[in-house]
Amino acid sequence: MFVDLISSYPLIFYGAIAFLSFLIVLVSIPSIIFTSLKYNLFDKNDLHRKNHKLNISRLGGVSIVASFIVCILLFSAMINFKEANYLTVSCLILAALGLKDDVYGTNTRTKFTLQLLVAAILVFFGGFRLSSLYGVFHIGDMDLLWGGLFSIILIIFLNNAFNLIDGIDGLAAGIGILASICFGVALAISQYIPYAFIAFALAGAIAGFLKYNWYPAKIFMGDTGALIIGLTTATLAIKFIEINKFTGENKPTFYSAPAIAVSILIVPIFDSLRVFTIRILRGKSPFSGDRDHIHHRLERLGLKPNQIVWITVALNIFIITSTVLLQHFGNFLLIVLLILTCVIYNSFITWRLRKI
Repeated sequence: MFVDLISSYPLIFYGAIAFLSFLIVLVSIPSIIFTSLKYNLFDKNDLHRKNHKLNISRLGGVSIVASFIVCILLFSAMINFKEANYLTVSCLILAALGLKDDVYGTNTRTKFTLQLLVAAILVFFGGFRLSSLYGVFHIGDMDLLWGGLFSIILIIFLNNAFNLIDGIDGLAAGIGILASICFGVALAISQYIPYAFIAFALAGAIAGFLKYNWYPAKIFMGDTGALIIGLTTATLAIKFIEINKFTGENKPTFYSAPAIAVSILIVPIFDSLRVFTIRILRGKSPFSGDRDHIHHRLERLGLKPNQIVWITVALNIFIITSTVLLQHFGNFLLIVLLILTCVIYNSFITWRLRKI
């Protein structure tokens, strides 16, 4: 019965799952803030990379994860969507890792090991695996082993990429909402209702959190929230690419799906690749913390966090729209144009900083 109802009125159910997820977070955040005050659970780590002077909890991600998982379990049960179980298990493992890191700290080896485990579960059991690079770097179809290894690396990279852009109020949440909505709409248009549910559930949860994370923030998402957003958007990106695989004999809903997925996630992807490259060239560990992210550079230009979020989201929307409109150009050319756009944007910031 529920399957027929959802198929007949998908927009109502998309709105319902997003609203329920939003409401759960909206109601639960004040209790988390109160608990943090009572037990002195505040962001005291990496203060050299933070701007805030007040005691602010890093446990906002707990509400995002709880709301997201509750909604996924509820709606997946209605439509008997078993693949959601693998995503749920992976989110719980990663949430436990993030929570420990937010409260007590976690060493790099433990983080990497658990992220590797989670990615392997999703790829080899959940079926979230890329089967081709669609001609990018002249690489076509990949077998189970190479496709699986590439997918694991991609998931781990995006996990940490969202964590890296969570440096100012509202940025990771704003980009997370945009990415989730874009994947949700794209998957809904492609008639992949279960995955669209996952996307809209995440969008609703992050939107509820953003109310308290907007500048000046009352709470942070911490590793718990950032890792879950990175994990889920990575799985959505993989599914979006796979369902729009172009074989020459079919007509996918979206052409150049890999390039479109990159455009949706261009902010965490480019910023992470940029800082990793700079750190390596300077002889530092790519995982060492600093204040050289693009949002930090924009702060040095005198912009406030809310202004940085609006500018970044607007640029991201422009890039996504342009990529969709030019989707028949092909993956390789579009990805080159995406990188070139980001390089020009970063060069403009560098030029402005030198004039200060």
